[in-house]
Amino acid sequence: MTSKVLSSAVLPVCIALQLAAISTASYGQDISSGLGGVTRDSASNQPVAKVRITAHNVETGLDRNAISGSDGAYAVAGLEPGRYQVAAERAGFVPSKASVEVAAPTSARVDFELTADAAPAPAAKPAKDAPSLAEEVEALKERLAELESAMAARATPAPGANAPAGMAETPAPAPAPPQPATAPVPPAPSIPEALQTPDSTPGVDNSTPFAYGDFTWLNGTPRNKDTVLDTKYFTPEVRFDTHFMLDTNQPKDHSMGGSTESFRSGEFQLEQVSVGGDFHWQNVRGRVLYMAGLFATTTPRNDASAGVGQWDLRDAYRYISEAWGGYHFNVNHGLNVDAGIFVSYIGLFSYYNFDNWTYQPSFVSSNTPWFFNGLRIQWFPTNKLKIEPWIINGWQSYAKFNGHKGLGGQILYRPHEWLSMVFNNYGNGTDDLGVPGRSRIHTDDSVEVRYYNKPDEEKGISKMAFSFTADAGCEYGAGVTCHGGKAGPKQAFLGWMLYDRIWWHKDLYAVTIGGGMMNNPGRYLTLLPPINGADAVSGSPYFTANPADKAHMWDSTVTFHYMPKQYITWWAEAGYRHSDVPYWSGRGGITPPGGNNGSPAQYVCSSGGASGTNDLAAAYAACGGPGSVWFPDLRRGQATISAGVMVKF
Repeated sequence: MTSKVLSSAVLPVCIALQLAAISTASYGQDISSGLGGVTRDSASNQPVAKVRITAHNVETGLDRNAISGSDGAYAVAGLEPGRYQVAAERAGFVPSKASVEVAAPTSARVDFELTADAAPAPAAKPAKDAPSLAEEVEALKERLAELESAMAARATPAPGANAPAGMAETPAPAPAPPQPATAPVPPAPSIPEALQTPDSTPGVDNSTPFAYGDFTWLNGTPRNKDTVLDTKYFTPEVRFDTHFMLDTNQPKDHSMGGSTESFRSGEFQLEQVSVGGDFHWQNVRGRVLYMAGLFATTTPRNDASAGVGQWDLRDAYRYISEAWGGYHFNVNHGLNVDAGIFVSYIGLFSYYNFDNWTYQPSFVSSNTPWFFNGLRIQWFPTNKLKIEPWIINGWQSYAKFNGHKGLGGQILYRPHEWLSMVFNNYGNGTDDLGVPGRSRIHTDDSVEVRYYNKPDEEKGISKMAFSFTADAGCEYGAGVTCHGGKAGPKQAFLGWMLYDRIWWHKDLYAVTIGGGMMNNPGRYLTLLPPINGADAVSGSPYFTANPADKAHMWDSTVTFHYMPKQYITWWAEAGYRHSDVPYWSGRGGITPPGGNNGSPAQYVCSSGGASGTNDLAAAYAACGGPGSVWFPDLRRGQATISAGVMVKF
C-alpha cells in the first residue's frame, strides 16, 4: 500500500510544480514561481488530506494558502521570488514548519512528515455491538456508487436508524461545543483509500502569463512539456537538426537558393546544432543559444547591414542565434526589460525547425526577419495578453543601415487555450544599404485556431488546427512609393500563408498541408540566390533588386511528422514552389566554371574569370564577344523531397 500511495502522490506534485513554474517558453518569460509537496503521516507514511499550508513571504509579509488533497499533494502558485516560512497545520497533528528559498522561474518542493498529536481526542459514546472493520468495509463498498456522487464519500455512515445493514444503531451523541474552523480528524475506521474519490488536480496557474492553458500545439512553438536537467539557476537547451534534401531539378553543383531552410541538394547536412539555455536568479535573467551548422553561414549572408562601416559583424555574430540579458519587474503579471539579439516573431514560424508544423515555410516567413538587435520590453497586464515594444537597429540587421533605428512591437493575445492571435508592426527604419532617404513599414498578423481536441483518443484523430498569416508592407522615399505613380514605382510586399494540421494516435503522428504566396514588385524582401557566392551586401547582376523588378511566387507543401517522444521528431516533406521569373537552381547550377571567383557583383566570363563590370554589354566586350559570358541556370519551378530528424532538450 505504501508504494502505491507514494507513486500516486508524486504525479500531482510534479504537475503542481510544473504549473507553478510554467513560463511562455517561446518568448522566455519567467514571471512567478511556485511551491508544492506532499503531506504524510510520519507513523504510517500515508498521505494526510486537508492540511492547511501557509507560505509566508519573509520580506513582504504576504501569505498564500493551499489545502492538501486526498493524496496529500498541495501546490501554492504565483509566488514572488524570495524567502518563505512554510507552515503545515491540521487538527490532530503537531504543526510543522520549514524555511525555503523560492526563485523564478523554478518551483520549490517541501514535503511534511506530520506527527499525531499526543493529546487524546474527545471520546464519543461507544457504539453498541460495534461491527468489525471487515464488515464496515463490505458495507461501504455496497454504497460506493452513492458515496462517489457526494462529499459524504469521505465520512463514515452517520449513527442512528439509517445505518447500513449489518451495523447496529448508535445513540446520538450529546451536542459538541463549537470547534475551530480547522477540519476535524476523520473518525476511524475511514473509507479505504482504494474506494475514495480523489481530489481534483491542483488548480490552474492564473498568475503566470499564458500558463492557464497548454499552447504546445501552436505552430512556431516547441512542443516540449518537460525540461531536462533544469536547475535553480540555469535551464539548459540543446537542439540538433539533420536532413536529407533532394531538389528534383538536380543542380550539378548541389546548390539551392531562395530559402532560409534549403541549401544543398542530394546530401545529408547538419542544418543546426545549438547549445545554451536560460539563466535566472533573483529577477535577473539572461539567455544564450549558440549556433553551428548551415545556419551559421546562411543566416548572416542575408544581412546587408554588415556592409556599413568597419569590423566584421558577421563573424562576430555568426555562431550566436540568441544572446540577451535583462531584469524582471513584479508589475501586474510581469514586466521584462531585455537587451541583446533576439529571435524575431515576424512570419509566425520559428527560426528553429523543431518548433514548426513544416520544414520549409512559405515566403511570408522565409523572406522576413529571423532576428533583431536592440532593446525589448515585455509587459503582461493580464495572464492572456502581452504588449512588447522594440527599439532595434533595423530589419534583420546586426547594425543600423542608415540614420534611423527601427521601431516596432508585438501584441500577443490568447483569450482561450484553443485560440492565439499575434500582431507585429514595424516602422521608422531606413533599411536599404546606401539609400538613406528610403523608409520601411510592415505589418504581420496571424491567427491560430485549434478546432478539434480529443487528446486521449487512442487510434483516431486527437487534434486539428489551422494557422493563417497575412503580411503587408512597403518602402517609400528616394524614388519609390507604396502605391506607385509619378513619385516612383511601387515598392510593396503582400503575402499570406495558410496551413492545416491533423494529429492522431495521441499526437504520435501529424500531417500538415498548406502553402502561400508573395507579391513583391520591387524585390526588396526577396531572398537573393547565392549565385557566384552573392550575398545581401554584394548583390548580383544575375538577379537584381532594383525598383520595379517584380517577384510573384507561390508554394505548397505536405509534411508528415512522427513524434515518439516529446524531444524528437522524424519528418518527411514534399513541396513545390513557383516563380514568375527564373529564380531556382536548374541542372546547370549557380556556380561559375572553376568555382566562385570572388567577384559576385560582376558578370562572369565563360572561362570563370570576372568580367570587371556589372553591365552586360561591357561584360561581353571584356570577355570576348557574344557567348563569352557565363549565366547561371535558373528555373521558374522547384520540387523537393526531403526528410530528417530533429531533437530538442
